[in-house]
Amino acid sequence: MPSAPPLRRARAALLGMALATSLVLTGQPAAATHPSPSAAASVNDAFARAARAYDVPRDLLVAVAYAETRLADHRGRPSQDNGFGMMHLVSNPARHTLEQAARLTTATVAELKHDPAANIRGGAAVLRAMADESGLRAAGRHRLDAWYPVAARYGAPGSDTAGRLYADAVYDVLEQGVRAHVAGGEEVRIAPHRVNPRRGKYAEAAAEGLAGAVDYPPALWSAAYAGNYTAGRSSAVTTVVLHVTQGSYAGAISWFKDPAAKVSAHYVIRSSDGQVTQTVRERDTAWHARSANPYSVGIEHEGYVSTPSWFTDSMYRSSAALTRHLTDRYGIPRDRAHIVGHSEVPGNDHTDPGPYWDWSYYMSLVRGEGGGTTSFPTWGADVSIRRQATTDSTRVATLPGPTTVRVGCQVHGQLVTYDGHSNDAWSYLPDYGGYISNIFIDVPDAWLPGVPTC
Repeated sequence: MPSAPPLRRARAALLGMALATSLVLTGQPAAATHPSPSAAASVNDAFARAARAYDVPRDLLVAVAYAETRLADHRGRPSQDNGFGMMHLVSNPARHTLEQAARLTTATVAELKHDPAANIRGGAAVLRAMADESGLRAAGRHRLDAWYPVAARYGAPGSDTAGRLYADAVYDVLEQGVRAHVAGGEEVRIAPHRVNPRRGKYAEAAAEGLAGAVDYPPALWSAAYAGNYTAGRSSAVTTVVLHVTQGSYAGAISWFKDPAAKVSAHYVIRSSDGQVTQTVRERDTAWHARSANPYSVGIEHEGYVSTPSWFTDSMYRSSAALTRHLTDRYGIPRDRAHIVGHSEVPGNDHTDPGPYWDWSYYMSLVRGEGGGTTSFPTWGADVSIRRQATTDSTRVATLPGPTTVRVGCQVHGQLVTYDGHSNDAWSYLPDYGGYISNIFIDVPDAWLPGVPTC
């Protein structure tokens, strides 16, 4: 997440640890979440009730929440642009969907921030109000494809380009389906849909000025508001600073366009596929790291510091390719003294990219070492993976609840599955003679059916 230049600070978002696990039906790992203790009611019930109350398709509600937060409420703590809860209800000088939700429902602002059920209901109310304003009537509200312009406005109202990026992400979720686990092991699902979204005015929206506008050829271009960065440089570029957006890809791009933001970054990278958008020219000074602004290029990565599954291999590789390009262009040494996290810049109080960013893997990619070996904790924030081989039932990690994960006799590179979760971390570990891991349940003390013993 970026920070403004000295004396112009953006809000710092302090995040707790996310503990539960989730994944997309296609096998992609998804984020962990641990709703606040007040969330005693079923999340599925909350989505269903909100959908009925406001005549919004239930799967659209889930898809918006998943695209925004991976169904994580972050214990009521704000995102970069001061958004709250699974539905990312926003309260900042330019957007007031949080206050709008309070007016449209019986919930207080505090409840909307901290109670997942209230937040979901508030998101549904705002979506319905936007649908009414756009002319979407009862006869069309059951059609998922008709909600595309509403989703675009909900997520990124300030720019057709960012709106399309946002709505496309929501409709990608609808097309792929979702199977996510939230607190207590409850599973939230969307079956894959065949959708042909009616994009309306967003059909022609593309990265404006794409040809020739970018400094990095693979990037799209979507300019930040001119008052959110400084034209020109007062210093040579010597450093690359890595950030995490504390929000969605399109949301970050939209926020940088907002005159109220007073922050920006040169590049933003999408989690799902590593797509890169440039928002500030490298010759100009983005406001992302306070004291480092004059001499650095800032790269934002979609996601939240407390949710490691945002950090996909596509994102790592795309970001590393961009950083290699920058180090070549400016003669920057490919070391950790010159490629740093936001938290490492003097005078900053931010924590990104956070404890789940795999610096060893990232730097191996930057240096062109073929990716090295790494473990991705794709079962959730509390799962740590051993980096050595074993042929016994040595404990390696603990899932939420009483289950203990143990290893033994898994062919290197295979997916490990348990209770609907898939974990590909073993594919990234060294091959110690062909066997790495498997699942073992601590209670009862027996191997899972069908799992060979060593």
